[in-house]
Amino acid sequence: MSTNSASASDFFPDSAAELAADLVASYDALDMSKRKYVGYILAPSAAFFLLTIVGAFLLPLPVTVRLPIPALGTLILVAAVFYPKLYLNGRQVAIENQLHLVMTHMTVLSTTNIDRMEVFRTLATEEEYGAAADELARVVHLVDTWNQSLDDALRRRAKEVPSDVFSDFFDRLGYTIGAGQTLDDFLLSEQDAVIQNYITVYEGALANLEVMKDLYMSMILSMTFALVFAIVLPILTGDNPTLTVSAVIVLFMLVQLGFYVVIRAMAPHDPVWFHSEEGAPSDFRLWSSFAVGVFGTAALVVFVGAGLFNVGPGLRGLLFFLEDIPLALYICVPITPMAITGVMLRFEERNIEERDGEFPSFIRALGAAESAKQSTTGDVLATLHKKDFGALTPAIVRLYRRLNIRISSEQAWYTFATDTRSYLIQKFSDMYLEGRSMGGRPKLLGELISQNMNTVMQLREQRRQATVTMIGLLYGITSASAFAFFIGLQVVNILADLSQQFNITNAGGVGKIIYAGVYDIALIEFLLLLVILFNAVLSSVMIRTIDGGNKANAYLHFVLMTWLGSGVAIFTKHLVSAILTI
Repeated sequence: MSTNSASASDFFPDSAAELAADLVASYDALDMSKRKYVGYILAPSAAFFLLTIVGAFLLPLPVTVRLPIPALGTLILVAAVFYPKLYLNGRQVAIENQLHLVMTHMTVLSTTNIDRMEVFRTLATEEEYGAAADELARVVHLVDTWNQSLDDALRRRAKEVPSDVFSDFFDRLGYTIGAGQTLDDFLLSEQDAVIQNYITVYEGALANLEVMKDLYMSMILSMTFALVFAIVLPILTGDNPTLTVSAVIVLFMLVQLGFYVVIRAMAPHDPVWFHSEEGAPSDFRLWSSFAVGVFGTAALVVFVGAGLFNVGPGLRGLLFFLEDIPLALYICVPITPMAITGVMLRFEERNIEERDGEFPSFIRALGAAESAKQSTTGDVLATLHKKDFGALTPAIVRLYRRLNIRISSEQAWYTFATDTRSYLIQKFSDMYLEGRSMGGRPKLLGELISQNMNTVMQLREQRRQATVTMIGLLYGITSASAFAFFIGLQVVNILADLSQQFNITNAGGVGKIIYAGVYDIALIEFLLLLVILFNAVLSSVMIRTIDGGNKANAYLHFVLMTWLGSGVAIFTKHLVSAILTI
């Protein structure tokens, strides 16, 4: 739920000396000793690198085959050298991804009647917290196994934690406990600092995405120009246009893939959906829409494909009113049923967002009512479930009924989280239940959880705005790229037709500068449509990565972008033909 706060400066320090020092220090932080890493990993990698260099000189192979061999050895050696640094950066990101939840959970547990070491032991067993739970487990190990005091264990472990934020927290907590302050007083006083740090990191990640958005637009437009250049240039040079276009297309796809990887690393880690093994009331509707989308797409692919081989009517049977069916329709028509799944999942995701928005007021009202009445959750819900909490109301009513028929509180609350499908509601309702079962003050728990969730909801609104901006950018790039691609292709196509019509090849030597016969227009058009299809796939997944929603929601954007690119391609071909043949 936190963000990936590791920036490029974390991996690339200001100087080569700092980089070398950080790299050497990272070897000491590995789980294995430095001697073992050098002997088992680094030395064999260096030997393999030398072997590839020798092989490049001695093997009886063509030069084009021998040259990439040392590159492979170099890649393996560089990966072995820098792996410890990458490993530590990965642990830092993993810790900071869960730090806000860990701190909130720790604060909730500290307000209960359990011992402070039990707080650490409980959090250390939470597998979902990943690397943060591992660091807490190491503190517990120092206390239980080596008989160190908690404050000494925290200060000692603070020197080894890869995350500066978590290290600073351990250090301050150790000195505070050593000075005699209680754990709950310290954590309650730290809440504002924790929230502000979370806001800073989250907004920093969104700002990084804005920078990447501008860079992405510049790079894609540059690659679009390069691809148009690769389409048009062979008519003057006589080179094989299929090879040049294919090479630029591969580069175009690699650039998009690289940006997707970077954006995925920079995007805030804030999942929306909670996936439970029990299933939710809307499961049947969602799985039905998925089945309709998959089987509808598969049926259209078979139907259209059979038509291409003159087996059945094919696409001509569906679009009988068109005299000439554009090639683009053979790509975008079969995938259209996938939009059904995307639409249904989008509706469900909006319901989850509405439930998230109502949960802070519900949990705050529940905590205040339990404190005022000094009663159980079931008794309080007898009146509270009648109030209107919007989209959350049906789940609250079902929670009241389960508690009223004496279903265990743990199971009732888990099913409540399953009904809502919300990741945040699942985490915070678990914290509230755990705090209440251990004797925590319900009003304090409700206010604490409500405050933290409201902060997350405000940041999600900023993320939603950034996502809308990115959606507009990606749709704009899709249409602009398709327009540019097919302008170039259609200009070449018309020149090729004119050269054949007027026999330009033998007319006064003009054929020496116009090589229209080297083009396979249909093949190049197919390759350009593959670019549109690949762009739609990657752009739709990129949108889902930025907004944190269910990946299946990408189906809707995938279909819309494919139709947009194909529609622009068809329109451009007709427009250019109409203009140039006047």
